Amino acid sequence: MPRTPRIGGRDEIAWITAATSVGVTITSAIPPLFARYATVVIPDDETVRRRADEALIEVISANTAAQPWWLGYLDTGAADVVRPDAPRVTVYAGWPYVLLEAGPEEALTWRRDADATPWHGALPELLFPVDRSWLVSTLWDDDWRCVGGSATLIEALVQHPDLETRAVTVGEDATPPGHVAI
Repeated sequence: MPRTPRIGGRDEIAWITAATSVGVTITSAIPPLFARYATVVIPDDETVRRRADEALIEVISANTAAQPWWLGYLDTGAADVVRPDAPRVTVYAGWPYVLLEAGPEEALTWRRDADATPWHGALPELLFPVDRSWLVSTLWDDDWRCVGGSATLIEALVQHPDLETRAVTVGEDATPPGHVAI
């Protein structure tokens, strides 16, 4: 069981819910507040997925000032939410999340059943630092993550050899080629 983290609420996610809307553009997951945007495909193979999760955390950690992160675990009924007793916050289309303050190491290690859903892994479905300088979001049935952040961060993601990343613009369909938005 993880250390007892601070539990987040509506105040921590209001900036996301106020600026996202249902659709296929990046703004269905990421508010249009960032310099650049991208999608990062979640690999099917468990070993490759683990390596991609580690690469994603490595890149965003290298591009973030030292500070706590918010980790949001989507309550699908299948995947571990880390703190099942914690209150839920509603994000996007009324989806319940457990929001915990932690950091990069916890993002990679707190979820105990990383293989519970084939499209997700160890990482929480929502990640952002306290200063909101970037946001990573994996919507319920998507097999890719949406990312908003600085141009430097997005370029680092695009360049990383262990990540299948595609830069996208705000009005563009964010669905990666060969994938289907549900």
